[in-house]
Amino acid sequence: MAGVITALEPSWIVPFTGLSLRGFGKLVTVVRRETAADVHRGRPWSLSLEERILLVAVYWRTNLTMRQLAPLFGVSKSAADRIIDHLGPLLALQPRKRFRKDTVLSVDGTLVPTRDRSIAEQSKNYRYSTAHQVVIDADGRLVVVVGRPLPGSRHDSRGWEESGAKEAAGHTMTIADGGYQGTGLVIPHRRTKGEELPAWKEEHNRSHKRVRARVEHTFARMKGWKILRDCRLKGDGVHHAMPGIARPHNLVLNG
Repeated sequence: MAGVITALEPSWIVPFTGLSLRGFGKLVTVVRRETAADVHRGRPWSLSLEERILLVAVYWRTNLTMRQLAPLFGVSKSAADRIIDHLGPLLALQPRKRFRKDTVLSVDGTLVPTRDRSIAEQSKNYRYSTAHQVVIDADGRLVVVVGRPLPGSRHDSRGWEESGAKEAAGHTMTIADGGYQGTGLVIPHRRTKGEELPAWKEEHNRSHKRVRARVEHTFARMKGWKILRDCRLKGDGVHHAMPGIARPHNLVLNG
């Protein structure tokens, strides 16, 4: 059965991955290197590595069902499902382990509506969601850490520690919003009742807000992938999708 979408046709790559042909080639090279020692038992994949990566990207970008996705690549529903389960973890961005001394990080949490109620809980958006802590390099705007998903009712201050984001960031200076009070992160100055902040604190808060907005811009770009608007994946699926989408996001910024 012939497919409609193919990595051999460059016009399919840009809209579904957001990457240039050069960026997509980099992604394929990295994944091929990481899977070189992976011995796949059973029948060989019916699609090349490029086609399989594109299939996962199309799934994350469009959130199509397996019944809709499989014919587009000329494979069965079960084959498409196996490809996503196999490649999803391999496409996930690995947390950065070392930072320059002058690095400044920015962190915030975001909610992803998730149908698997074993890992999701009702959150402030009244939907069953998972909460994700995302840490970016405040200067380069690259995603450096994506914490493990937590129930959507979890507060950011708890999520910072429980998701593993705090451990990954280490002692690197990290800025956050007022929801991270008591975590030791750099947060805006707070007014005391009946008093105004001095001018230098107001200026500091304005500067802090401008830098912190960069992580919100990152969320906006990542949420362009529809899997993060209504995730049907179970188990670790949403955990793989979030850092998996962060990887092409970084490749776009790196050119």
